[in-house]
Amino acid sequence: MTEHKVAVVILNFNGIHFLKQFLHITVKHSANAKIIVADNASTDNSVIFVKENYPNIEIITNSKNNGYAGGYNHALKKVNASYYVLLNSDIEVTEHWLEPIIKAMDEDKSIAACQPKLLDYKNKAFFEYAGAAGGFIDKYGYPFCRGRVFNTIEKDEGQFDTSTEIFWASGACLFVRASAFWEVNGFDEWYFAHMEEIDLCWRLKNIGYKIMNISASKVYHIGGGTLSKYSSQKTFLNFRNNLSTLTKNAEGTALLLKIIYRLFLDGVAGIKFLVEGQPKHTFAVLKAHFAYYVKLGYILKERKKMKLKNNFCNATTGIYNSNIVFDYFLKKKKTFKKFKQF
Repeated sequence: MTEHKVAVVILNFNGIHFLKQFLHITVKHSANAKIIVADNASTDNSVIFVKENYPNIEIITNSKNNGYAGGYNHALKKVNASYYVLLNSDIEVTEHWLEPIIKAMDEDKSIAACQPKLLDYKNKAFFEYAGAAGGFIDKYGYPFCRGRVFNTIEKDEGQFDTSTEIFWASGACLFVRASAFWEVNGFDEWYFAHMEEIDLCWRLKNIGYKIMNISASKVYHIGGGTLSKYSSQKTFLNFRNNLSTLTKNAEGTALLLKIIYRLFLDGVAGIKFLVEGQPKHTFAVLKAHFAYYVKLGYILKERKKMKLKNNFCNATTGIYNSNIVFDYFLKKKKTFKKFKQF
């Protein structure tokens, strides 16, 4: 297996329309990287399209749709590279998008993962929901971003052009050091999709690595290519995986109280869905809680497994030490810079 410094790995599931739209741009602007399409058992002729139009692109075929987490785990075991770049198929990259991040990771071996600035493909003056200018989290496990807090998305006016340490890097365009990825055993495949990158980054931080946003690199993301924001399945995965991530990785002091408080807030969210005439989403929240309880033994086992690592350090950099739900909805703090701790 030939070793490469950088491998851009595009996980695809029935995304031939995105491959037709964006793959030629990725090829054009990734001259020094190995490009790989990892296919999750697509049925839409994606593989045939790549073979016929891009004979130099390597194709890895998974036997079934293992979701984002399992799909990448299975594919990356077959990729020999120093850096993986996990790139959604619905992203338009830009010229020199790779170089600033790889340079930063080369110069600082403590950086395990990075993301570029993610902007909205449909409205390029604004940040994109799934990462914006880097991810953070509050003490109850709620994720948010520089440039996006809940559904408030900021216009990019250069306010986040400084590269900085963050808490999590978006899975839409995730640069990760291969050795670090496997040091924590990759993604948790039980997640299937959604928040697996937050879990991965938290585990990396808990053994001493840094996660960075390098704003000199930017890409444009469509978003919602697999599950739209209106999908009850997405609601289920987000609530279930978020609870799991908090339980697996958070510092132990008052963890039980945090989880109880989270369960209460999730209940409020379920009632809100019901009042808004979205009973499927209310059911998805209940289903997520049930799945969490059923899998709690596994989740606690994974927590213990990480705790046994000699260099476990309970990372706190990038955690907002308050409740972002309360601050956003009641105090009306809508933009990242309103949160003074950052």
